[in-house]
Amino acid sequence: MSSDGANENCVGYAARDPSGVLSHYKFNRRALGADDVSIRITHCGVCYADVIWSRNKHGDSKYPLVPGHEIAGVVKEVGSNCHRFKVGDHVGVGTYVNSCRDCEYCNEGLEVDCVKGSVYTFNAVDADGTITKGGYSSHIVVHERYCFKIPDNYPLASAAPLLCAGITVYAPMKRHKMNQPGKSLGVIGLGGLGHMAVKFGKAFGLNVTVFSTSISKKEEALSQLGADKFVVSSDQKQMASLVKSFDFLIDTASGDHPFDPYMALLKTGGTLALVGFPSEVKFSPASLNLGMKSISGSVTGGTKDTQEMIDFCAAQGIHPMIEIIPIQYATEALERLVKKEVKYRFVIDIESSLMDT
Repeated sequence: MSSDGANENCVGYAARDPSGVLSHYKFNRRALGADDVSIRITHCGVCYADVIWSRNKHGDSKYPLVPGHEIAGVVKEVGSNCHRFKVGDHVGVGTYVNSCRDCEYCNEGLEVDCVKGSVYTFNAVDADGTITKGGYSSHIVVHERYCFKIPDNYPLASAAPLLCAGITVYAPMKRHKMNQPGKSLGVIGLGGLGHMAVKFGKAFGLNVTVFSTSISKKEEALSQLGADKFVVSSDQKQMASLVKSFDFLIDTASGDHPFDPYMALLKTGGTLALVGFPSEVKFSPASLNLGMKSISGSVTGGTKDTQEMIDFCAAQGIHPMIEIIPIQYATEALERLVKKEVKYRFVIDIESSLMDT
């Protein structure tokens, strides 16, 4: 599984240490199993998770580490027992590549919540004891259950960010019925997740307001993303004018921020769905109890919701705003992501750039 072997069948970019610097790396993918799909990767989205584990922010990184869990590509081979895909199909792979397939959540298509823990697409220990390696690579072998059909008319570069950023906001929006036309939605934070929440909200027929600390994002939020209103969250007068006016809030901000001012914006019975990861969540019990409000957490989604979301995006013409980059730019892209210098998702053109290195 290292770059020293004689029979490596996959090429990628890997971090070797907590510096997070990515460089050329050869390794072996597992042999195709009966239920597997072998995918030639054409594109891979760049997620903040790639920063976290390439730089060992959680102290559990396993080097060499190949990041990437927003994978899109083309089926190049299928196992003898694979029935959902055929060679040439456009497919995606998201944040996990295995689960127990037997617990109540797996049985309901909620594999992300597998009782025994889903196996992440990179930096995780798979059932065979190997360390998973992600989409910053030329191909990947995955059990068909964890692959998603991408309609032929939907661009693979656009599909990649749906596999994490897209499903991370779509799943809680669906779960909490944030798809009722005419209802009001507030989107907190306008980055990779937030801009997809705006797009889904408008497609669901909601009245969408963006909350951001940066006035520089106003024009883009209104004119390009189609939000109905933009609010600078530090403007107390603006915030006070919106008390008890939202049916739903989806909080995509990972930086630390106060929660009480946002909880005050919810109508009676309103719900705030948290999908970001601030260092703490702190609010007064009164913010929750008065008005029967709810706060709920969420991460990505199960296979059922993910396929539904991809089909919805294709049918509605919903595409993430992306900046396509070559693999050689990946380290710099991660640094720009940390600095929030991307609108709104980097996508690596694996097909055109990886084999040139």
